[in-house]
Amino acid sequence: MLLDLVDVFGSGPLSGNPLAVVRGGEGLSDAQMLRLTQWLGFSETTFLLPPTDPRADYRVRIFYPAGELPFAGHPTLGTAHAWLAAGGAPHEAGRVVQECGIGLVEVRQEEGRLAFRAPPLIRSGPLDAEDRADVLRLTGAREEDVVAAVHASNGPGWKLLHLRTAEAVLAAEPVAKAPKGTDVALLGPCEPGGAAQFELRAFFADPAGKMVEDPVTGSLNAAVAQYLFAEGLAEGSYVAAQGRKVGADGLVYCTQDAAGEAWIAGRVETVSTGGVLA
Repeated sequence: MLLDLVDVFGSGPLSGNPLAVVRGGEGLSDAQMLRLTQWLGFSETTFLLPPTDPRADYRVRIFYPAGELPFAGHPTLGTAHAWLAAGGAPHEAGRVVQECGIGLVEVRQEEGRLAFRAPPLIRSGPLDAEDRADVLRLTGAREEDVVAAVHASNGPGWKLLHLRTAEAVLAAEPVAKAPKGTDVALLGPCEPGGAAQFELRAFFADPAGKMVEDPVTGSLNAAVAQYLFAEGLAEGSYVAAQGRKVGADGLVYCTQDAAGEAWIAGRVETVSTGGVLA
């Protein structure tokens, strides 16, 4: 088994979300995959496996410290990058097809970036009053700053608060502990003229119930892009910033194509490759 480390969605070296990719882990049990993920301590670790669908180039299992995810964004781009860097050759040049828990996900190669097609939302629409109040409490956002409160579920069950400004997003102080399965997020527009048009923050609960802020989150950005494009709050393309409160400096490039599909792109860099796992 070989271990690669990659940095996803960074704006420069070591500024994005780290990912561990295990190659050759077919013999590992679910429990071993989870234990390794917990020991490494990243937000996710992925395991590259042979595909079961002939249309796919590879299959991936995505683990986070509390279990397995059917889909996640930065692991999708990071795994595709590691697979290509290890000599993977897609069925179709410039287009990688990943098999994962939600089915097939398309990843395309762009100049200097990788982009995945945002999977369909499993759930959207307004949060009810109870969920809205719960997300306000968990994130520490202020009620007077809320523009909208919506479901943004596409594997992870994100519950999103759209706030008036990026400053309100960055000022929020989340709780220290949260129930297992918590996936909550904040979104707000940036001042014009900067590198990004929107600021995001994402929070989840670890196995011990500690509230953790994710550096840069592909699945959340995919769901947010679909929300913003559908509501007419963004048109064509935009850039989202994430991670500044936890020492990262992530940039996520979101585009809507002519067919109305959202694509989520970012820079992916190899940090280390070919580490041998016992």
